[in-house]
Amino acid sequence: KNIVNNYSEAEIKVREATSNDPWGPSSSLMTEIADLTYNVVAFSEIMSMIWKRLNDHGKNWRHVYKALTLLDYLIKTGSERVAQQCKENIFAIQTLKDFQYIDRDGKDQGINVREKSKQLVSLLKDDERLKTERAQALKTKERMAQV
Repeated sequence: KNIVNNYSEAEIKVREATSNDPWGPSSSLMTEIADLTYNVVAFSEIMSMIWKRLNDHGKNWRHVYKALTLLDYLIKTGSERVAQQCKENIFAIQTLKDFQYIDRDGKDQGINVREKSKQLVSLLKDDERLKTERAQALKTKERMAQV
């Protein structure tokens, strides 16, 4: 599918990080994507793919949840433009607080998306907390780089 649609390296990484697989995106993959957000072209591709994933619904709830997880990571460790764009499109994240999906076993999978979107909106609306979280994430990233 990646080759057929002629996706870029950045888009492929986002698709992988936000796949329907039952496990979360690896931190190494999210770090690679975060680093790519500093590249203007890759930034656009990454964000475009994330917004696309956030618009998924139903059985693709994992796309949405993982896109939110990735966004959370990128807001804290990627280019500041990530948070900026999220603030400009905050309504797209806010609407996910009403996300609904009950799986075949009757389990409410939508709750994960609803909770994650609330957390993200809260972070995006609090500039001080955002600054603090970015600083902490940067320190952690630097520590990891020294290992």
